[in-house]
Amino acid sequence: MNMQASHRPEPRDAYPSRRVGASAAVIPRSEPVVYSEDAQTDALTPDQIKRYAEQGFLIIDRLFSSAEVGALQAELASLRSDEKIKKREESITEAGSDSVRSIFAVHRQSEIFARLARDSRLVRIAEYLLNDQVYLHQSRLNYKPGFRGREFYWHSDFETWHVEDGMPSMRALSMSISLTPNNSTNGPLLLIPGSHEEFLVCEGETPEQHYKSSLKKQKYGVPDDDNLARLVASKGIREFTGNPGSVCIFDCNTMHGSNSNISPDSRSNAFFVYNAMSNRVQSPFSGQPPRPEHICARDSITPINSTAT
Repeated sequence: MNMQASHRPEPRDAYPSRRVGASAAVIPRSEPVVYSEDAQTDALTPDQIKRYAEQGFLIIDRLFSSAEVGALQAELASLRSDEKIKKREESITEAGSDSVRSIFAVHRQSEIFARLARDSRLVRIAEYLLNDQVYLHQSRLNYKPGFRGREFYWHSDFETWHVEDGMPSMRALSMSISLTPNNSTNGPLLLIPGSHEEFLVCEGETPEQHYKSSLKKQKYGVPDDDNLARLVASKGIREFTGNPGSVCIFDCNTMHGSNSNISPDSRSNAFFVYNAMSNRVQSPFSGQPPRPEHICARDSITPINSTAT
């Protein structure tokens, strides 16, 4: 037996962040945005592919019909009012209230949302952009209730998934499906176009069990003000607003966030993270124990078999 073969070297950390004593910094992206090289696809048009590559996100209006959205809205309300689900560890309430902020691993609690996650209209896009079979790294419902829906501060999802989950590379993407109108007054998703080309190193060491507080209000893994101001000054901010059934597809490293919702109208979206099978998570780069399975799929990784539209 070759004893050396059983001792694999630790993977190199290409994007170190939240290191003791380290200052904020910028690391240029070293990986593709669109992994497929074949321009011939029925998943997206050439213009859509170009916009995603340049902006780091793509908005598709009314991808789902009114009838499909109606069924999803009914399930959204049912899950929110289910007291058993509200008491589960997958459910996150707003800081300072019992209003449901998010329900994680929703594809494991609802067959309707499981079918949505497997819908070929979504999966084919993810498979094309990542050029691989994909699995669900994370799923959740974000409710953003009226009057009391709190903000999600600026962040790159990849920074968190890399540091706290051990995602090696930027070969993942998110899809946010609007289940209610998303408008400028109810705390829509905000994105910085082109920000996906830079990795912003964050300051501060990750506390133990950080997820217990960060899912309500994130303090670590947020970029510094100077780099944020520079990004916004040069690239601007874009809102994801539109009709129910619209989809925002965004690269894992795109800087995004949202304001609080003090309007009477909730802003509810389904959120699916598709990761390439070749990019499965490893040990967290923070050195901390892995986050729970309902936040980061680690033990239940299987390729998605998409359902027909």
